[in-house]
Amino acid sequence: MSRRVRSLSKLISVAKPCLLNQADAGIVSQTRSPTINFVLGGPGVGKGTQCARIAETYGFTHLSVGDLLRKDISSNSVYGDMILETITKGKIVSSEVTVILLKSAIESSQTDRFLIDGFPRSEENRVAYEQLIGIEPEVVLFFDCNEEEMMKRVLHRNQGRVDDNIDTTKERLRVFEAYSLPVIRYYSQKGKLHKINATGTEDEIFKRLRPIFAT
Repeated sequence: MSRRVRSLSKLISVAKPCLLNQADAGIVSQTRSPTINFVLGGPGVGKGTQCARIAETYGFTHLSVGDLLRKDISSNSVYGDMILETITKGKIVSSEVTVILLKSAIESSQTDRFLIDGFPRSEENRVAYEQLIGIEPEVVLFFDCNEEEMMKRVLHRNQGRVDDNIDTTKERLRVFEAYSLPVIRYYSQKGKLHKINATGTEDEIFKRLRPIFAT
């Protein structure tokens, strides 16, 4: 285990009693057991578009970690400035902050079936999730696409995001390869990974996804 992961585990072991409100037991001891699915892939690979279609067709709640972070920036929270600086540089926001936001979104939802888009992006993310939430994902989708196509999609989607520029996207691609591929290998070894060819039209890609959720 790396020094960074050991440090995070130590931090979480200290913070966990504070984060889990004993008066409101939260996810860990709810009678309902949420269904969690992770959706991974590089920037511009089409995760958000396909998650929206999966959610509408099969009744999931789509939680985009990127959207949660951007919402936190706009709310001027205590984490906002740090999150903005981090994503503007194409880096990964600290795991404890990301997982706290994700945990809050799951607990406040009226549903119990989730597509978590863009998470976990690193081994630290995964360890923090297991420590603070601990619900094993049923399915992990990995949208696979070549770097040239991802770059083209990002630069043409015009969503007004601070990280949609050439320099930041190149850094995000580098970070994805360095930090997310170990997570993908981890879930592949556990037999949970579904690798999706993310080239083609939206309909063609969705057709490849249907057998996973239609069972």
